[in-house]
Amino acid sequence: MPTDNPLTTLYKEVDGSKISTDVYLPPSDASSPQKYPVVIDIHGGAFMLGHSRMVSIPQVNDCLDRGWIVLVPNHRLCPGVNLLDGPMRDIRDLLAWIHDGHLEQFLKDHGPYQADLENVAAFGTSSGGHLALSLGFNVPIPAKAIFSLYGTVNFSNPLWSKPIPHVAAKLPKDLSLEFLNKIYDEFPIPTDSSVSLEGQTESGVSKGPDFSKARDAFAFTQIAGGMVTSAIYPQSQSIDTKFDLVDPARNVTANFPPTYIVHGQADTMVPIDLSRDFLATLKEAGVRCGMTEVPGEEHTFAAMMEVGSKTWWLQREGFDFLEEIIGRGPKKGRFSS
Repeated sequence: MPTDNPLTTLYKEVDGSKISTDVYLPPSDASSPQKYPVVIDIHGGAFMLGHSRMVSIPQVNDCLDRGWIVLVPNHRLCPGVNLLDGPMRDIRDLLAWIHDGHLEQFLKDHGPYQADLENVAAFGTSSGGHLALSLGFNVPIPAKAIFSLYGTVNFSNPLWSKPIPHVAAKLPKDLSLEFLNKIYDEFPIPTDSSVSLEGQTESGVSKGPDFSKARDAFAFTQIAGGMVTSAIYPQSQSIDTKFDLVDPARNVTANFPPTYIVHGQADTMVPIDLSRDFLATLKEAGVRCGMTEVPGEEHTFAAMMEVGSKTWWLQREGFDFLEEIIGRGPKKGRFSS
């Protein structure tokens, strides 16, 4: 299946928001249906930006070569809805949609494919890494394995309230609060934005945010000021309990799914120490886990890495980890050993 033209289907509709997922199918020459592991790939964007076409297509291709069905979902974007009731709820509903047989029904019209419901995994970048991790707790059937690329965790860490000067330097000086607050007038709650934190745009051309748009201006203002957590999850509880329902680091038990982390050592937006601490939490709970640190890489490197580069092969260790747990599909691809 060409990755520039995936299948698409609605998996949820709520309050006027129609929420879709792209579906990428691996090559198959089978004459009868065969079972394929399913992997959910979640885009980044600080929970406020991006959409399903803003993921790394080389990563999708790698998954297809392993014989996996790949779902790349949209979700409602904060701040018109909060993190728990919006992005997390939507991605968890997608997992339920898969297990309730809706993906299987969809696949019947598109070739000899069956979803292997015993082997459903998830991965994502940045906020998408967090949403993948959210499929490991407080869900009826957790993901079988999770791969987080520089995912957002440990929300009570003081690092989350640190301003980021190099992002602030890009902001126009004349952004008014009245203009920024126009984001709250958006209805229905949007599931896509024209630019992502990773730099991709709808046209595929890499460029910066459009600060004439309230969403871009709002999101980057929050990022620059160290205010992301209060923008996406403005609960008023004590900091000691505020993040209990949304922070993967507060929900790790011995039953948490096997988890792999990849993080750039030069990340200035989600510092690598957050992932190191999360890895320690996983190990302490006895969860099967691992982590690869990528030298010299900033945040969002997955969108810009070159296939075959050192970074490419290092981040690929996360997919190898998933494969150890969910296996391959019936047909091996060009990356097969």
